[in-house]
This record gives sequence, C-alpha cells and structure tokens, in this order.
Amino acid sequence: MDAHLDDPHRRIHPGAGRRKGRSFPKGRQVDPGALAEVQELLGERSRQRDLLIEHLHLLQDTYGCLHARHLAALAEEMRLALVEVYEVASFYAHFDIVLDGEAPPPPLTVRVCDSLTCALSGAHELLKSLPQRLGPGVRVVRAPCMGGCHKAPVTAIGHALHEHATLDSVAEAVAAKATHPHLPSYIGLDAYRAKGGYRLLSDCLAGRRDLDGVLKALEDSGLRGLGGAGFPTGRKWRFVRQEAGPRLMAVSADEGEPGTFKDRHYLESDPHRFLEGMLIGAWAVEAGAVYIYLRDEYPQCREILLAEIAKLEAAGIAPHTKIHLRRGAGAYICGEESAMLESIEGKRGLPRHKPPFPSQVGLFGRPTLINNVETLFWVRDIVEKGVGFFTSQGRHGRKGLRSFSVSGRVKEPGVKLAPAGITARELIDEFCGGMLDGHRFKGYLPGGASGGVLPASMADIPLDFGTLEPHGCFVGSHAVVVLSNRDSMREVALNLLRFFEDESCGQCTPCRVGTEKAVKLMERPAWDAALLADLTRVMSDASICGLGQAAMNPVKSVLKHFPGDLT
Repeated sequence: MDAHLDDPHRRIHPGAGRRKGRSFPKGRQVDPGALAEVQELLGERSRQRDLLIEHLHLLQDTYGCLHARHLAALAEEMRLALVEVYEVASFYAHFDIVLDGEAPPPPLTVRVCDSLTCALSGAHELLKSLPQRLGPGVRVVRAPCMGGCHKAPVTAIGHALHEHATLDSVAEAVAAKATHPHLPSYIGLDAYRAKGGYRLLSDCLAGRRDLDGVLKALEDSGLRGLGGAGFPTGRKWRFVRQEAGPRLMAVSADEGEPGTFKDRHYLESDPHRFLEGMLIGAWAVEAGAVYIYLRDEYPQCREILLAEIAKLEAAGIAPHTKIHLRRGAGAYICGEESAMLESIEGKRGLPRHKPPFPSQVGLFGRPTLINNVETLFWVRDIVEKGVGFFTSQGRHGRKGLRSFSVSGRVKEPGVKLAPAGITARELIDEFCGGMLDGHRFKGYLPGGASGGVLPASMADIPLDFGTLEPHGCFVGSHAVVVLSNRDSMREVALNLLRFFEDESCGQCTPCRVGTEKAVKLMERPAWDAALLADLTRVMSDASICGLGQAAMNPVKSVLKHFPGDLT
C-alpha cells in the first residue's frame, strides 16, 4: 500500500479513490450509417495516411461536398485524429466542408477564373451576370488561375474546363450538363512506341546505356529545371544519386502560376515522352517509386495519365519502379517543391524549412529527385539526338529550347516552342501574330505573376535564366503575359497581389499578413510608395518560401516603370 494512503492528515473527499467516468466517449461520435458509407466507398483501397487527400476527393466527388459525419467516419476508418482530417480538408480550396445543420452546396458549381488574363478578357462580367443567368440551382464562385490563359476567359463547370467562356456558352453547357472533361487528341502508347518510344528506357534498363553517359548528356545540354527555379538537371540527378538509398522521385505537374499552361500542353499532346523521361530519371537515381502530383484543375490530363500509365504497366515497360498519380486540391503553394511533398504525404501543403533539401530528406524522409513535366519531356530527345540538338538552338548568346506560355493582348496566344534568349518583342511578332487589333504594346510579365512587370521599352532583353534579374525580374516558368495601352498597370499589380493573398498558405507571418496588408494599401486612391517598399523588404527577407519572397515583385515593377498609372 502507498505510504500516502496511511497519512492521517490526508483529507478524504467523498468519492475519493473512485474515478468518475463519462456515460459516453469523449469527442464527436461516429455515425454508424456514415461509417458504413465510407467503408463501402473506400472498398479495398488502402487506409494508409498519405492517401487522405485521395479519399477526401472520393467523398467529395460522390456526395458533392464533405459532410461532417463523413469526415468523422473517415478519421475513424483511417485511424486518424479528427482534427487531422479537418485541417487537411479545410486547407484546400476544392473541398467543401458542410457542418451539421448547414445546407449543402447546390448540385452544380461553376468556377470563374478571375486571374490576370481572364480578368483582361471579361471574367468580372461573367461573375456578375452568371448567377442570375443560371438561377438558384447553380453556385457561381470566383477561382484562381486554371491553366487556360490562352483560351480566356475560363470557367470550370463541375470538374470540366469550359474555355472561351461567354454567358451564352456557359448557360448552354450547364443546360446540357457538360460536366465531364473533354479529352483532346493525343499520342497514345502504341503510336508513341511505333516511332521509337521507350527504346531509350529499354536500353537504360538493359545496360546498353550507361548512367554516366546519360548524366553527361543532360549536363552538357545545359537542361535546367523548367518549373521556375532553373537548377541544372544533370547536376540534380547526380546529387540525389549520391545520397544513400532508398530513394524516391516526385514530379510536379502543379503549374498554378497565372499565365502558365505549358505542362498541360505536353500532357495533353504527347504524355509518353514525358513519362519516358520520368522513368529514365527513376532509373538514374534508383527510385523505387515515382509520385506524379497533378493539379486538380486538369481533370482531362488526369484521365489521360490514368489510362496511359495503366497501359504502360500492363506492357511491363517500367519494371524498375512503381508509378503513383496523386491529385492536388486547389492550392497554388503546392507548386513549391517541399509543399508538394507535404501534400503527397496527405497533409496540408505547408513549405518546409531548408536545409535539409529534398535531395537529402524529401518524400517520406527519403532522398527525392524532383522535376517538373517539361524538364522530363526533353530527356529522351537530348540523349537520343545528341547534345547538339538542344544547344544548337538559341538566340542572343543563349542556348536551348524553351516553351513559352503566351497570353494576353496578342492575336495568337498559346504554347510557343522558341529559342532560349528570344526577346518579348520577337516572341510577339514572330510567334504570336503581333498585337491584337486596336492594342498597342505597353508592357509584359516575363515570368508569370511573380516574375515582375516590364515596359515595352524593355522588350528587347533576352528571355532566359539570369538575364532579367538585373532588372528586378525573372523568367521563372516562361509565362509571358502581354499587356496593352488599354490596361492599367495599377490594376494589373492589384490583381496579382489578390492572387497571392488568396494563395498564401498562412504558415509564416510576413507572407500571411504582408499580402493582405499590400492589397489594402494598393486599394487606396494613392499608393504609399515608402510603406510598400518597407513591406516588400520584410516579405522578401523573412518569408519562408518563394511565394512571399517574390509576391511584391509586381508592385516594385509598377512603382519603378509605370508611375504614370498610379495617378
């Protein structure tokens, strides 16, 4: 017996020694009916933690929203704390949580993109007029960039892109219940193999190609990461290969930067050229699994990849690795590589602190090779055709080919395969048919929303890595948005900052508070240049990731190059 129980001075309270228990368990109780529905929906699917976002998509697709009863049941079924499920579901824009007693959303949602190019093309009129036109049975909401800037304005009806949208065309599509994604014509497995596809991968797996030869070809070609960062590809592959195994590979197909749609173009037209490059990368670093992270705004690409990966695996073409396709859920921040890894693991897409870098401690704590779609698209051609195929291209002292996503006030927007180092003026005149009639070239975004804004007088700078930085800009993912004399640069910058305010993950104060503060300052009749400059310095120096660090680039550019638009 414990000594303190014999203490005569110990005060004995009524009920001492008995623990009052609850007549019911703590926390929200799981509804048996909801649990049965979740179990039936998941079927034989794994309940592993990293599939949480996939299972949330399954619930949302089936029931049109995420009911609280199903979230509790999913937490029970996956052996997770309910708060873990809620924090993930509430982080991503494409999930609709419906609490007890709340009415679910209407059966159909129409999302209207109001990012820059769509705003220039009349998105705000659609947002204003569509609710009345479509009636109470349809929910109309604003949404960030959907990767259809060359076909602006863009809407998503259910989960299907509807581009070149008008009031009439959206109403007709809604009436016709055109909610299934349209699949474009693309090069399938048989057609790809008929022209030599997967021969290089076969040679690599069979030992007919040596690793050093492949890596040297990539290094000599100067191929760089074309998702925005521009890190040399061959060097990255070597770094990951040097780390102790087991290793993994992750592919970013989450191009959410306003103005960017080149990866979509390659996935929709020649997906196996990308897949072969990816599988060669997995061979090079001995990755036992590859995770493709695809943005949710590309349902047509998802259907293509699901079908073609299944064919590829059935043909036994990739015995050395396992391919996983993971679906994003509407979070631009997951384009940042470490945030993408968090999302693949089924968590909120919060950027990680570095170091360690993903090449050392990446997906599931393992060394991870990360590339984007376009980078991998070029691997086969560079190795098979030789380094000269790539390096013979280029202008103004630059080497290589680049895929420019061009949108805005040009006659022929789209993905333009052009020499590295081409200028914006050359790109507009030679590849885009010139400016739209009645529009005079005024300025351009050389690298998407975060790449800054330059005036037409500076349109003869070569567009490539390292050429724009002296001017406070960068080429990033090579998204060029062309602006004209009809556009207010003040409104352009405000549109971009509202995007960053929406898409900040909220993890760090400089970005979370800074983007909100910037929007409020920019909405005033007159900009306080000194205060905006102070805010820019804080955000650039103290934000965790590139979103906060680069968000104020449009503001800096407009203050410097377009002061006349501020009065």
